[in-house]
Amino acid sequence: MKALFITFEGIEGSGKSTVANALRDAFERAAFPVIFTREPGGNTVSENIRSILLDPNNAGICPLAELFLYEASRAQIVDCVIRPALAEGRTVICDRFMDASVAYQGWARGLGDALVEDLNALAVGGTVPDITFLLDCSVEDGFRRGPHRREETGDRGMDRLELEGRLFHERVREGYLRIAKRERKRIVVIDASLPLERVVAEVIRNIRDRFRVKI
Repeated sequence: MKALFITFEGIEGSGKSTVANALRDAFERAAFPVIFTREPGGNTVSENIRSILLDPNNAGICPLAELFLYEASRAQIVDCVIRPALAEGRTVICDRFMDASVAYQGWARGLGDALVEDLNALAVGGTVPDITFLLDCSVEDGFRRGPHRREETGDRGMDRLELEGRLFHERVREGYLRIAKRERKRIVVIDASLPLERVVAEVIRNIRDRFRVKI
């Protein structure tokens, strides 16, 4: 089987991390070589950048600096994690990737799609996902299931982006849906309000049908 590059996108609390890990488990059960990683993050340098980006004490980061930090993290993980794994024949499942910057910085922060996409192209150097799953849900549902629930249970407090107002997160969702409309061949939109097992089943069905993978 050709090594696949699969990414998951969605607003805060959409369940993308949970579903991405479930897909990794399905590949492992089928004895396919696979790795799971995340963005920003995925190796030492990128995780250090992640800590800067998500620290609530860094509320003063300007939109352009924020974008540059995300692109720096992206370039690092592509060079050190994603591209080497694909070259070794391992499928890569990534929690967020280049579409996140278009939605968050390009649309929600107002920097514009063109600037972000140009920087994305430099950062990824042609390493583009074979398929991207956009798990879509309302902002209310996402925060109830994600950031607010974690804070209530004491898992952790909300990070810098989660602390943004509702309008910001509505615009992130709008940004994602705009990308999905123009990237219909690559991006599959899935209703994240469905029960988890149905979301996972729909993701696996798409992988099987499109790539003829027996997982």
